[in-house]
Amino acid sequence: MEDIFEWRRLLFNDLPFKFLFEVIFRTVIMFTVVLLTLKFAGKRGVKQLSVFEVVIIISLGSAAGDPMFYEDVGLIPAILVFLIILLMYRTVTWLLGKSKKFENFIEGRVKCLIEDGQFSITSFEREDLAQDEFFAELRLKSIEHLGQVRNAYIETNGAISVFFYDDADVKYGLPLRPQLFLLKSKNIPKAGIYACTFCANTQRLEPTSGICSVCGKGEWVEAIKTKRIV
Repeated sequence: MEDIFEWRRLLFNDLPFKFLFEVIFRTVIMFTVVLLTLKFAGKRGVKQLSVFEVVIIISLGSAAGDPMFYEDVGLIPAILVFLIILLMYRTVTWLLGKSKKFENFIEGRVKCLIEDGQFSITSFEREDLAQDEFFAELRLKSIEHLGQVRNAYIETNGAISVFFYDDADVKYGLPLRPQLFLLKSKNIPKAGIYACTFCANTQRLEPTSGICSVCGKGEWVEAIKTKRIV
């Protein structure tokens, strides 16, 4: 019975076995070039990469991958690509330090997402950030509700920075725990302090229903005022 696959073509693509030693040599060379390029570029930690730096990393990966195992891709042209990428990186980095407008265009600006325990609606809507994703980021910082948060910013690298109220200044806020947040409703079962699920504004409501005085929406969840436990 004949083999279903042409094993030699499948495994070696009709290349000689000795080409594996060339792959090892190519991989060692390109790995070293990538390492040295990132070293000279002054790369920051992965969580601190900007959009521009991510582009650099992707470009380096593409330039390094092909020469590792394609016999028709020479090492010298690939290394030249690395040198050009490094030169462009240094040039753009220099321009970032010289021009604030260019920096804002490439890196973006820091945006305030939470102001005094409420969403900064305009800033939040402009960011490609889902509410669930944002809540998850805050929960990872042991934040139970937005009444504990004085300000929250999204940095240019996508990280979330949070500044808290002192315990004595914590106020009623929108709960972030799913089992509480998912109790949201347009109907108010009893009088109390409620948080708007759209903008996080808090206000006292009577039974039946109510309209948010800030955003005009009408979906609420009972606000909480617990202090932050670190």
